[in-house]
Amino acid sequence: MFTRKKSLWLFLLPGLAGLMLFYVVPFFGGIYFSMTDGTIHNQFIWFANYQRVWANEVFLLGLKNSLELSLLCAPSIFVLSFLLAVMLRSLAEKSLPFRNVLLMPYLVPSAALLVVWTLLFDFGGVVNRLVVAMGGQRVLWLESGMLRVPIVLLYIWKNVGFSVVIFSAALQAVPVEYYEFARLEGAGVIRQETRITLPLILPTAFVVFVLAWVNAFKIFKEVYFIGGAYPHDTVYTLQHFMNNQFAKLDYQLVTTAAYSFAVIVFVLFGAMYLGKGVRSSAN
Repeated sequence: MFTRKKSLWLFLLPGLAGLMLFYVVPFFGGIYFSMTDGTIHNQFIWFANYQRVWANEVFLLGLKNSLELSLLCAPSIFVLSFLLAVMLRSLAEKSLPFRNVLLMPYLVPSAALLVVWTLLFDFGGVVNRLVVAMGGQRVLWLESGMLRVPIVLLYIWKNVGFSVVIFSAALQAVPVEYYEFARLEGAGVIRQETRITLPLILPTAFVVFVLAWVNAFKIFKEVYFIGGAYPHDTVYTLQHFMNNQFAKLDYQLVTTAAYSFAVIVFVLFGAMYLGKGVRSSAN
């Protein structure tokens, strides 16, 4: 039996102090900062900054692109990682080398991946050479609205391995007897995966989808490296807007945009958790 000891708080105190100092205090301090006018008097203007940022067309463009990219990336990661995990399950012990290969991009520094990606999608790169070989014309992948294609592919290639590992761990916990009985009853592969696998690993699947969606909002680094501070309108994200406003020292607009986006994310994930809870109770 474990007993609760007051001395444990002494060991937890340094971590809790750092959490309070660098996360909790700045979070609530930023809320106050977003409601001031930014002058030397720092007057309280309530929600005037929020009205200003929601009337800004560039902010709305960045918000729209961020949500669209997340809706492209997260479902793609979820479906592809699940299919790969199911395929690797059939290989049993022989699947270990393939899992390591899939996980390698997640461990490699982003700068190295981006250098390789820019060489692949350059105007004279490998991808355009393949396009020309198939009878097409070269595409400005890195300088036009087509930049979405290499960005989404890079995100999937980098993050799919981690999701495959999570799915694989969940699949190992599913009893093999269920599949044997299903095969005896004449169930095909698709029916087995939809009727047995997915319902039994639903909590893990939900975690994978949430992580994929959260990571999709971090796609700014890749876009910034390739397209710069002001990329094409189709890949201009909300992080671009906040980064550019920070460079202009408009801290009120930066914090206001950040908290506006935080509210949207909390609402979306809250709806997801409520939907998951309602479905679990129904089952």
